[in-house]
Amino acid sequence: MRRCRAWFTASIVAATGMLLAGCGGPLSALDPAGPAAVAIAELWWVMLIGAAALFALVMALLLWAFVRPSTGTAGSPKLWLVGGGLLLPALVLAPLLAYALSTGERLLPHPGASDTLRIDVEARQWQWTFRYPQHPDGARLSINTLHIPVGRPIDLRVSSADVIHSFWVPRLGGKIDAIPGHVNRIRLSASQAGIYRGVCAEFCGAEHTRMEFSVEAHPPEAYRDRLRSLPQAPP
Repeated sequence: MRRCRAWFTASIVAATGMLLAGCGGPLSALDPAGPAAVAIAELWWVMLIGAAALFALVMALLLWAFVRPSTGTAGSPKLWLVGGGLLLPALVLAPLLAYALSTGERLLPHPGASDTLRIDVEARQWQWTFRYPQHPDGARLSINTLHIPVGRPIDLRVSSADVIHSFWVPRLGGKIDAIPGHVNRIRLSASQAGIYRGVCAEFCGAEHTRMEFSVEAHPPEAYRDRLRSLPQAPP
């Protein structure tokens, strides 16, 4: 019996370690490096806790149904339908829905925000083009590397030149589709300098795996110097 317990404990520890290993890495949304990504990660954890609470409640009721002494009488079907099917889930799901809607509202790129920087993003098979129209010496251009300043909100205007793609930098924010003939907007920022991986999160053809890019977050002064070194964008 002790040997079985030891094997069971070791299995649980090993499984937990393997699961936690997936929470890190360059494409982990649970390792946020910006305000938008922090809000998304917090929402994930709140949803997980809520789902775990609801699951534990259902399992407790199931266990109670097996171990309670038999009285010979069945409970009212209406009581189980209203209490177990409507009331109990609503007590968990309603707060989760309210929190999710509040988080989603805060992530929207509302107009009028101060100190935002605009960058145009165009996806095409198989590259990402980033255009910086607000540079004082004329618009600049970079391919497959997005340059942003640390601590400043960035409004990305995302579109596609061919098929549908999806822009996603997991450690900095959510994802947004790049659609031909349409501009979608997403706001993100980086809290610390570094290089972050981005991917196309929508299958876009045979070489979809090549649709990767990087985001380099620079301190403000270094960002201005880096932009000056980029080539001029065509008109």
